[in-house]
Amino acid sequence: MYENRSFSDKVWLVLKGLGMGAANKVPGVSGGVVAFVAGFYEEFIYSLQKINRKAFKLLLGKRFKSFYKYTNGQFLSLLILGMVISYFSISKILDYLIDHYELYVWSAFFGMIIGSIYFIAKDFGDWNRKYAAYLLCGVIAGVAISFLEPAKENSNLFFVFFCGIISVSGMTLPGLSGSFILILLGNYVLLLVDSVNALFDTFANVFQGDFSWINNPERIELLKVLAVFSLGSLVGLVSLSHLLAYVLKRFKKATYAVIIGFIAGSLGVVWPWKEKKYDLDSLGQVRYDANGREIIRGYDRYFPSEFNTETMLAIFFVIVGILLVLSLDWYDNYKKGQRV
Repeated sequence: MYENRSFSDKVWLVLKGLGMGAANKVPGVSGGVVAFVAGFYEEFIYSLQKINRKAFKLLLGKRFKSFYKYTNGQFLSLLILGMVISYFSISKILDYLIDHYELYVWSAFFGMIIGSIYFIAKDFGDWNRKYAAYLLCGVIAGVAISFLEPAKENSNLFFVFFCGIISVSGMTLPGLSGSFILILLGNYVLLLVDSVNALFDTFANVFQGDFSWINNPERIELLKVLAVFSLGSLVGLVSLSHLLAYVLKRFKKATYAVIIGFIAGSLGVVWPWKEKKYDLDSLGQVRYDANGREIIRGYDRYFPSEFNTETMLAIFFVIVGILLVLSLDWYDNYKKGQRV
């Protein structure tokens, strides 16, 4: 059912996992868009669908080779490897870039999403009123989500499990940012910053032979939160993939129309020119979370009032983002031309 992969194909798949993992961490950007643009979205969904009752029977029967083949294990393991590497490498770099060059990072991602809309829509085929209506529904849903107000942080493990199920939607639904959903749920910092950093620090301590973290209740709590979040993400990933595989088989063009609209509607989330709105108390003072960080309630978006150097650089990065996505299309066409 699945193609045999050369060594270079395997390396590219790990790199695609890197891109998908990095996109999942950035609020407003969807890992599903990366999967869509990189050309492995449907294989990703159908492979996840294979994690079902039959797969568990193979696993419990210790038929590991059959389980690996049935679930397209090579594809999933290489992709997940890339995502895991991303969380401890590219994600750290992105944190730094967003802290120091926020406008330019958002500009690049804004351009990449514009390029993604073109990339997905170019092979859609003929549009009619029905598909235009699906497109409009996607746009409205994307815009509506981008203007919701974030909740407060909640470390209750049942809620964390729910966050895992919901946040993984960004990997399976192009245009729906799992990170942005976590911001709306109030748990972005807890789940994608604090807990991930706690795991990174724990690995570093273990390699150094330092096990003092075992007596650190705050570290243990964060690791427990990350484990429950990861379990919720796995449950959400498998369950959503079954639903999407069903929808894609029966309503493929309608699904694509909704996805294109949703991605277009979510452009407001990554609009580069915006100012943070902070949560204020009754005295008008900024509220802080348990870790001393300012609580963000949303963003005020605006158009740049003058074309200074900063604005021109931001526009340049928008163009770079567009060209980066389009280059994938050019490369794909080049590869196809070589095969002919």
